[in-house]
Amino acid sequence: MKFSEAWLREWVDPPMATDDLAHALTMAGLEVDTVEPVAGTFNAVVVGEVVACEPHPDADKLSLCRVDVGETEPLQIVCGAPNVRQGLKAPVALIGGLLPGGLKIRKARLRGVESSGMLCSEKELGLGDGAGGLMELPDTAPVGEDLRQWLDLDDSAIDIDLTPNRGDCFSVLGIAREAAVLARLPLRWPDLAPVEPGIGDRFPVEVKATAACPRFCGRVIRGIDPAAQTPRWMREKLRRSGLRPIHPVVDVTNYVMLELGQPLHGFDLDTLREGVVVRMAESGEKLTLLDGRVIDLTPEMLVIADHGGPRALAGIMGGESTGVEPDTRNVFFEGAFFAPEIIAGRARRLGLHTDASMRFERGVDPEGQRRAVERATALLIAISGGEAGPLLELVSDEHLPVRQRVTLRRSRLAAVLGASIADDEIVSILQLLGMPAQPTTDGWSVAPPSWRFDIAIEEDLIEEVARVYGYDNIAEVAGRNDMRFSPVTETRVPADRARDLLVARGYQEVVTYSFVDKTLQEMLWPARESISLSNPISSAMTDMRVSLWPGLLGVLQQNLSRQLDRVRIFECGLKFYRQDNEIKQISCIGGIMSGARVPEQWGLGSDPADFFDIKGDVEALLGLGGAADRFNFAPAGHPALHPGQSARLLRGQQAFGWIGALHPVIRARLDIKKPVYLFEIDSEILLDARVPEARTISRFPAVRRDLAVLVDQAVPAARLLAAIRDEAGPLLRDLTIFDVYQGPGVDSGLKSVALGLILQETSRTLTDGDVDDLVVAVISRLERELEARIRD
Repeated sequence: MKFSEAWLREWVDPPMATDDLAHALTMAGLEVDTVEPVAGTFNAVVVGEVVACEPHPDADKLSLCRVDVGETEPLQIVCGAPNVRQGLKAPVALIGGLLPGGLKIRKARLRGVESSGMLCSEKELGLGDGAGGLMELPDTAPVGEDLRQWLDLDDSAIDIDLTPNRGDCFSVLGIAREAAVLARLPLRWPDLAPVEPGIGDRFPVEVKATAACPRFCGRVIRGIDPAAQTPRWMREKLRRSGLRPIHPVVDVTNYVMLELGQPLHGFDLDTLREGVVVRMAESGEKLTLLDGRVIDLTPEMLVIADHGGPRALAGIMGGESTGVEPDTRNVFFEGAFFAPEIIAGRARRLGLHTDASMRFERGVDPEGQRRAVERATALLIAISGGEAGPLLELVSDEHLPVRQRVTLRRSRLAAVLGASIADDEIVSILQLLGMPAQPTTDGWSVAPPSWRFDIAIEEDLIEEVARVYGYDNIAEVAGRNDMRFSPVTETRVPADRARDLLVARGYQEVVTYSFVDKTLQEMLWPARESISLSNPISSAMTDMRVSLWPGLLGVLQQNLSRQLDRVRIFECGLKFYRQDNEIKQISCIGGIMSGARVPEQWGLGSDPADFFDIKGDVEALLGLGGAADRFNFAPAGHPALHPGQSARLLRGQQAFGWIGALHPVIRARLDIKKPVYLFEIDSEILLDARVPEARTISRFPAVRRDLAVLVDQAVPAARLLAAIRDEAGPLLRDLTIFDVYQGPGVDSGLKSVALGLILQETSRTLTDGDVDDLVVAVISRLERELEARIRD
């Protein structure tokens, strides 16, 4: 919320400097982001009037002007602005004056003609972005008056970063309420007297969606002057609050929204047909918004329609067909209370984020609509003339929000704050906040005001008392708590060990959002249903992730786009899915590898990484628990992975992860040129450890036997190893594959796998007979189960 300090001080003027005011607001929970001057640093700039204007004798695009600045003689100034003309009043920088950016005004000769000063645009004075012409001042501007004083430019724009629960502070009124409480001062309200109807015109209104719109106010104003201009004081307040003046009707609605916190909309009455209908949209309906965007409406969207169709997206943006134009003479003002749950998420889903939606989705005062329409009516008539009809108000009392009383216990407040505050002080604070408190046996029963949607439980009231009382006034007390050590078990591997291992192998940890793009997620996991968010952060974060891969791929794309060719990243996080109408979450470790196998160096080549590189990293992870033999890689297909380069991770028959190369089609869609390898493992299974067991170290020599077996090339090495371990039993101390060969001497479709068996007994030396019998049994097992045979 950005606002002018001078505007705030019209409502309440605390006896404190700007910096002190900003600090007080921040300490009260309204964090001030910035405090900036509303104009650039300049001096010796006055109001001038062009009394004569003729073309420059030697330049087609320059004008030779005589400008009255309140001195004895007009100044001769050469100007190139397209809107300079006789009778125009504009800012004039005098000789010796200083403009923003350090520009000092001196006498100059432009194409042979002397120029004694400078006519200024808004941009040159740091008052706006308008650089296409001179800043035009109203005819009432006093010639020779110091511009800074006349426009009251010794002001600051304060920008507050509001938390989502403080929707009541999205207005000068809301901030003024807070400042008045902190300074213990009353509010100085502007004149909000109702406007007496001058005509009897009423425009028919029907509210069909009463639950979504329990209060609707409307008013007809006829005969406004199309040539009227928004006064400078209003334009300045809008500019200092970050809004651009457009048209008196639009400016008035924006002004009232900033002042009172109630968004309004002004329709061109002559474009509405028969009457206004507030209803839910129908399937197939379309609406062209004020920004020219055409949207497809859905039945969960609330619209303001007439008898020709939707005319505005309620609480978000008006429609193009009924917007005010330069020749608009008749206006229909609309001010309504829309239920926050109806507005929340709709704007973001459409890629919109408007001032109106920001306020409605947080909750506006349900009792402020009549006041806002009356205020807008009075301002518009004062600016543009015209006559107002009676104010129409439709109310559905049963659907209006009701602020339930909240109990505040004296003992609970003291326990939470660690301090005792006098009862009188507590009651006074609540009273100042508009929350009358009735005493009870152990505290108070408090009625929250209509504009405070965030007061619902006892802790909310405790927070209110603490922040107004002042956090600095609450003494520091050392906290006490029972210290409990986290359990340490040998059956689990700490997650930090998995992180450390991956970092040691060249990976970097990243943290990504749990919200992902629905399109990318469906591309990677088309068969897995995701959970859609009702109020997404943006259109690119609409669903909860069912995998870590979408976020990791996003990080990979960002790094590749910045010419980082070798990427190794991993993430430890949660994925989410729905089961039995409940949202489940699973802790996972996921990683991505792309680029060269090793960092660039002179001693090794730049071979690209392949499937077996990432498989080696995953095997290292699986070995953390001391039970690598429990795990297995089973060839399997996945929609996101390359056929033939993907595998399912198994523990026994239980699947707990995937590994493989990113599918080439998906890689092309993501515009990734190099191969990408991914893995994802469920942490619960990965980090399950085998309890260490003591084992005697044998004093007897080990025996090694090497076998070279021929087996079908489709048979994975893991099956060979599993069969040998099972058959050899406890005598097998170690087993390794030291060679795999395909080529001359080996039949097509077969491969030769060379295995080394290390055999050892703890109680005696193995005889040749023991070893030969075991080797024969192993060979027989391989022949029987895998159709393997000893290579000649």
